Amino acid sequence: MKAILGQAPKPSKNHRPHHVKLGVSRIPGSKSRRLFQEEQRYIAPGLQTIALLPQLAIERGDGSLLTDVDGNTFIDFHSGVSVCSLGYGHPRYVAALKVQLEKIAVGSFTTRNRLELVKLIARLVPRPLRRTQLFSSGAEAVEAAIRLAKSFTKKFHLFGFWSGFHGKTAGVLGLGGPDWKNEVGPLPPGIHLAAYADCYRCPFQTTFPQCGFLCVEHLREQIKTEANGQVAAIVVEPIQGTAGNVVPPPGYLKVLQEVAREQGALLLADEIITGFGRTGRMFACEHDKVVPDIMTVGKGMGSGFPVSGVISSDEITKAEPWSRPSAASSSYGGNPLASTAALATLRAILDDHLVLHAERVGALMLRRLQAMQEKYEFIGDVRGKGLLIGIDLVKDRKTKEPLPRVLTEQIFLEALKRGLLMMGYTARIRIHPALTLPERLAEEGLNILDETFQAILPRWKSLT
Repeated sequence: MKAILGQAPKPSKNHRPHHVKLGVSRIPGSKSRRLFQEEQRYIAPGLQTIALLPQLAIERGDGSLLTDVDGNTFIDFHSGVSVCSLGYGHPRYVAALKVQLEKIAVGSFTTRNRLELVKLIARLVPRPLRRTQLFSSGAEAVEAAIRLAKSFTKKFHLFGFWSGFHGKTAGVLGLGGPDWKNEVGPLPPGIHLAAYADCYRCPFQTTFPQCGFLCVEHLREQIKTEANGQVAAIVVEPIQGTAGNVVPPPGYLKVLQEVAREQGALLLADEIITGFGRTGRMFACEHDKVVPDIMTVGKGMGSGFPVSGVISSDEITKAEPWSRPSAASSSYGGNPLASTAALATLRAILDDHLVLHAERVGALMLRRLQAMQEKYEFIGDVRGKGLLIGIDLVKDRKTKEPLPRVLTEQIFLEALKRGLLMMGYTARIRIHPALTLPERLAEEGLNILDETFQAILPRWKSLT
């Protein structure tokens, strides 16, 4: 693996031009507001809060910078929810897609780029993982992975985790998912939820390592009473992304794998957010030296193009009915354009040593944020791996009561008008910039965040 990743990261070339001015005094600008309001007359409700709250209309991106139609430029700590691994306008990525678009964009037939893509993935994943089936969205991949687990084990119960997220389609919505999942009617049976190892907000009020992974022992008891002997898979995010970039303690995945083995079940690692360098390792499971039975990938693997995948071993992927013709296929999955986007992305991640770059820049950001934690009492927790970082904002450190939404939305808007875009409108801030984020822009973005926290400090004090 070291030979594949290289020895040292190349410096990113996505520097901000000196003439670009960050931030504005008013969000949204007049042009953004007009376009947003016109779109609202036609687009159905349900967009992400990060799009609804500022009402921005984006014109273009360049590296780790976004510019709206009013000419305002922002440092992007969001990257489309961990999607845009290479930043915006990466020259080799753009060139590869242009060439492929002039040839052919759709179809399930073998292409050179799809062949090279699955061969490259087979090199990057740990053995015995080797075979990849391609899809379009994360939810589609996780549903396919669940069908694979059921095909192989001939069992049907699934265990997911509180606050987990694996998509919004019916087949995966019950595996954690948002609060509103129970408002859309009955969900598929055989799905069970256990406590995740969220040590900052431990539901058992214990501390690690003295707890001895009490949450996992509780999972064992749940399995005995709810599905003993009939568990197909334990479905887990190595780091919970949507929940707030929650990093479990070392060894957590190892003990989950032990539970799966005890049950004759598979460990299904959802690496859709964490995969391909995001956490400073090619895959987040590597932090625990765990090889899952099935892995799902997506988001950053196409750097913006919708592509996802299910990766497993020869033995598991030959299970029926999953392996029968058309049983695990997708009309868009692995099409020539998607395969080209993913291949160009993974090659750039390797050639530019972005895994090591993410580890180094992420460590610098984490240290700086931990210093801010000492400075601001409303920062309850700072955690992260690589360029996947989470911050808990609290009203009171002792009670850990989350900072109210009225203040967190102000933090988001204050940062935005200073030139920083991030998922910071709830009490759990999520930072996940492009893997190409230059150190200088990382520092500049954190300076803005520091200024924002300073500006919000009097409002927090008024609450206490």
